[in-house]
Amino acid sequence: GMYFAMVLGMAELSSALPAAGGGYTFARRALGPWGGFATGTAILIEYAIAPAAIATFIGSYVESLNLFGITDGWWIYLAVYAIFIGIHLTGAGEALKAMLVITGIALVGLVIFAISALGLFESGNLTDIPVTDAVGASSFLPFGYFGIWAAVPFAIWFFLAVEGVPLAAEEAREPEKNVPRGIIISMLVLLVTGASVLFLATGALGADGLSTSGNPLVEALGDGTAAKVVNYIGLAGLVASFFSIMYAYSRQTFALSRAGYLPTSLSVTNSRKAPMLALIVPGVIGFVLSLTGEGAMLLNMAVFGAAVSYVLMMVSHIVLRVREPEMPRPYRTPGGVVTTSFALVIAAAAVVATFLVDPVAALWTFAAFAAFMAYFGLYSRHHLVASSP
Repeated sequence: GMYFAMVLGMAELSSALPAAGGGYTFARRALGPWGGFATGTAILIEYAIAPAAIATFIGSYVESLNLFGITDGWWIYLAVYAIFIGIHLTGAGEALKAMLVITGIALVGLVIFAISALGLFESGNLTDIPVTDAVGASSFLPFGYFGIWAAVPFAIWFFLAVEGVPLAAEEAREPEKNVPRGIIISMLVLLVTGASVLFLATGALGADGLSTSGNPLVEALGDGTAAKVVNYIGLAGLVASFFSIMYAYSRQTFALSRAGYLPTSLSVTNSRKAPMLALIVPGVIGFVLSLTGEGAMLLNMAVFGAAVSYVLMMVSHIVLRVREPEMPRPYRTPGGVVTTSFALVIAAAAVVATFLVDPVAALWTFAAFAAFMAYFGLYSRHHLVASSP
């Protein structure tokens, strides 16, 4: 619900302000330079850390495939980062074509998974976690009301980075029409695929078994041919996520650098018009983080950055509706500020949830956020580029 309401709000913002800064562009207009930088930083933290988490998941998938006897290790993470940064450096067109093919393969894998899992589905498996004595506990909510709260960061992971679609505004045709359409269609695809995976994997393997799995789709299908196929294709799904978030972090870094919020050298492009350092620098940081191997902690760190940015973007939508009612908006959010206020309340709850679920991850991320804000306050706000979009 939060994500659907949020993307409807973002569809309006992206149609009114189509620029490569995405969330930063919206907040800069609504909340000024501090709000713009805070939003851009939250998104950047999310996008720099999410690929590190995905790299650790790719490692456990590769290991479970038993390819060439490879065991999960730092050099898988290095190879993944090096190969995909290399593809992105060849230019946006080439990178996005590759991404489309990988995503297509991943979707085929989900269809194969769904058909196979249907045959193994047992409704009793959905509720096989023993009921605890927590407040509000039942077979449906074994950990009670607090369990819902604790699950929020992992639920967000189903949809994380869909808000990156507006970052492609300067490389899209007719962005004021196509970006809102793109973000809403993306959300609908994620709703269908996310719900299918949630119910079918749990129904096939059992909620208890699934809760500790490193590669749930494969384990849900057991040992057969379908499991092997889904394992290979599941790898394609992880690669698609990794690849697309890499695109998003490079465009967010590029936009913040071009405007002077981050060192301007980060927005220099190569002969293929790809922002070189904006791809490489966050990639190096992500690779270093992936060496911790702490996939779940990195996931929570990325979710914290995401949730903070969602709060700021929904505030931006509401502020612009109130303050600039006459602003041209080719797409308007159904329900207006009521829709975005709903998303705002749940996003704020998600920020709090990350502190409750993994205080260490939330505090580390908060420390990084504070360091960026200090850099802005002490240095870069005096060096902004007035002419940038």
